[in-house]
Amino acid sequence: MDVMKVIDEMESEIVKFMVDMIRINAVNPVSGGPGEEKRAEFLERALHEICDEVKRYDTVDENGIKRPNLVGIIFGEDRSRTLWILSHMDTVPEGDLSLWSHDPYDPVVKDGKIYGRGTLDDGQGIVSSYFAAKAILKAGLRPKINLGLVFVADEEAGSRYGVHYLMDKDLFMKDDLVVVPDAGNSDGSFVEIAEKGALWLKITTLGKQSHASRPDKGLNAHRIAMKFALRVDEYLHDKYSSTNTLFEPPVSTFEITKKEKNVDNVNTVPGTDVFYFDFRILPEHRVEEVLEDVKRIAEEMSKETGADIKVEVVQRGEPSATPEDSEIVKKLVRALKELRGIEPIIGGIGGGTVAAAFRKIGIPAVVWMTADDVEHQPDEYCRIENLVNDAKVFAYLALH
Repeated sequence: MDVMKVIDEMESEIVKFMVDMIRINAVNPVSGGPGEEKRAEFLERALHEICDEVKRYDTVDENGIKRPNLVGIIFGEDRSRTLWILSHMDTVPEGDLSLWSHDPYDPVVKDGKIYGRGTLDDGQGIVSSYFAAKAILKAGLRPKINLGLVFVADEEAGSRYGVHYLMDKDLFMKDDLVVVPDAGNSDGSFVEIAEKGALWLKITTLGKQSHASRPDKGLNAHRIAMKFALRVDEYLHDKYSSTNTLFEPPVSTFEITKKEKNVDNVNTVPGTDVFYFDFRILPEHRVEEVLEDVKRIAEEMSKETGADIKVEVVQRGEPSATPEDSEIVKKLVRALKELRGIEPIIGGIGGGTVAAAFRKIGIPAVVWMTADDVEHQPDEYCRIENLVNDAKVFAYLALH
């Protein structure tokens, strides 16, 4: 039986599976969500329907919340190696609900798309890989090597309780192949082999609170924090201005992002201010050097203003890369040429994925999916045709 035809015939089942899964809120607890446990229970049942072996690796985070990771394996003709496809179960929050056209956890199927939080990031990877495996078995076939489906926790907050937790479980071997469906472009031609370094910083400025009519009695932490943020922003963009055309955008990025509440009323000078940076750093530059620059500027401004500016690392990741001539890159490029008739683009991204954890231990990994650029946005969606056609690519990789 033709596995590609089987996947086409499963389209309505694929859509229903996605809708049922997205109804289960899996927002990362770091962002105030319930976590992945309920979604993992749904997926664990599904894995037991198709896999020869299913294992669950639970851990507990610092707040006592259970963080599950699922591993399902379909044995191949050759059991000495495994093609791993890793997707993450957690999502970011929905954000401002007024910007959504519907409830983000009550998915809407419309115009060939499924709308809902996490449909693209990373529900599409979960569903397309699962149905690739299911179709292979339904067609009466076996993968050439083991096919492993891994659904991890905590990707949206650094993967401490996800892929990093799995790294010491003796699951992954040097000769394995790894695909991470967690980034891509609208026609599926982009194959990601490199990621920038990442540095997230929490900046706490301590001044002195006072009545807004008597600022001379206080020390405005918010004003000092704004000046500090802009000084860092200007300095880093000027110093680290090199370009690398492997990446899009081809420069290091230094963004001022999250802002915590300081005071509740207008007529109070805030004595404490907290905001965050998100830096994505080209491999040409050292993450440690960027951090040292920020700390130095903090010390300088503390002396200048009398405020205490504290710099705390929230998340840090070094740049990672997979050789362009590695086996998994060649296989994916061949699959895209044969199935879609396209000439893939090999490149890098500023976002971080679980592929970096494999590159760090010497296992080449690629990041690939077919996706419009709507992750983390209101009215996030995935295209049904992408769910189906990406499943075909994964099935091709498993069978060739």
